[in-house]
Amino acid sequence: MFATPAYAQAAGGAGSALTSFVPLILIFAIMYFLLIRPQQKKVKEHKAMVEALRRGDQVVTQGGVIGKVSKVKDDNEVEVEIAEGVKVRVMRQTIAQVMSKTEPAEKA
Repeated sequence: MFATPAYAQAAGGAGSALTSFVPLILIFAIMYFLLIRPQQKKVKEHKAMVEALRRGDQVVTQGGVIGKVSKVKDDNEVEVEIAEGVKVRVMRQTIAQVMSKTEPAEKA
């Protein structure tokens, strides 16, 4: 009527090792599709937006400053005019949004 300890230990088997990893694999898959993948997509879109900055684009920085790009200095810096005659240098990565883009000049 009572189970002996030896009989109760033999019930586990090899299948329990695999079934204990299935929830971990499912949690990782859910985390990947809900958190990691969308974040990677957002970073890729931001990088493309920052690389496409041109003179005349109206931008918003991460600090909330709205201005117009007056000069693209090098790979990391942009000069933004925030008021008449007031220009600041900002890092390209701190541009949060491009509000309006300028059209490229037509080739003659």
